[in-house]
Amino acid sequence: MVIVMKPEATEEQLQNVVTRIEELGYKPHIIYGATRNVIGAVGDERGKFILQSLEVMDGVEAVIPILKPYKLTSKEVKREKSIINVKDVAIGGDELVVIAGPCAVESEEQIINTAKAVKSLGGHILRGGAYKPRTSPYSFQGLGKEGLELLKKAADIALLPVVTEVVNPEHVELVCEYVDILQIGTRNAQNFELLKKVGQIDKPVILKRGMAMTIKEWLMSAEYILSEGNMNVILCERGIRTFETATRNTLDLSAITVLKEETHLPVIVDPSHATGYAKYVPSMSYAAVAAGADGLMVEVHPQPEKAFSDGPQSLNFNSFGNLVAKLKQLSWMMARL
Repeated sequence: MVIVMKPEATEEQLQNVVTRIEELGYKPHIIYGATRNVIGAVGDERGKFILQSLEVMDGVEAVIPILKPYKLTSKEVKREKSIINVKDVAIGGDELVVIAGPCAVESEEQIINTAKAVKSLGGHILRGGAYKPRTSPYSFQGLGKEGLELLKKAADIALLPVVTEVVNPEHVELVCEYVDILQIGTRNAQNFELLKKVGQIDKPVILKRGMAMTIKEWLMSAEYILSEGNMNVILCERGIRTFETATRNTLDLSAITVLKEETHLPVIVDPSHATGYAKYVPSMSYAAVAAGADGLMVEVHPQPEKAFSDGPQSLNFNSFGNLVAKLKQLSWMMARL
């Protein structure tokens, strides 16, 4: 259920409603809006209509059932789009956000040089993997805590926010000490214990689409995070697995349009993992922006041919600079259409 408060409702009236929701055995989630506030009440679906009695409370305008299976993620709860602020970067706002960096942190020199290049060439957020879930147990698995330390050092030098993937619920608190945004990768998109754990922190989370997930399943995974109290979720389309073998995955750009209709959460696109080839990354980046993406996550490496992982899909610094320059032109044009 969504409890819509009157525009003139006081904070005391809001808190009284929250208290009553809890007394009825439901979990309240306050969503502050530009004109009025709403409270999402989630819990056992079987007795939800008891919440209808909240309509008589002071400050309440209406109690509305949420029809979607994903509640807090849905636009039924929040019509205006969510903007997630990370330091001085606003994800979901008017400016296209570019997240860039290597697949994996390999050395101090590599990650610092990359961070400086990302900053100087127009990137907004540094990315890099300290823990790498790999298909093969013999592939490079990341530097772990040392990688986190190097990632933070590079981000501090370049004055950039930083994001890295977390793969284990036990690592969440440690990762939070070093980064500004946590990422849930495709292999963990339905790791519900991990989703609940990151839902209990106060840092934004990038949730990548599972390689075989429907949009509904993806939004239900986001719901796990939001239902634990963390409303700062960014959805990342990174391609899905189909019968096509010309690219690593099939980039579903139509998902951007669907998500913009279904959810208030920001949507970004990872064309690097979607295509698997650096030569396809620019054109798919432009297409993602044209489709309405709020940002891009691109893999960048000083020497892609020597990368420990995902070298073929990584841009070098020169290619990344050209990409960002054209993205700025495209964003300017899109804003005027």
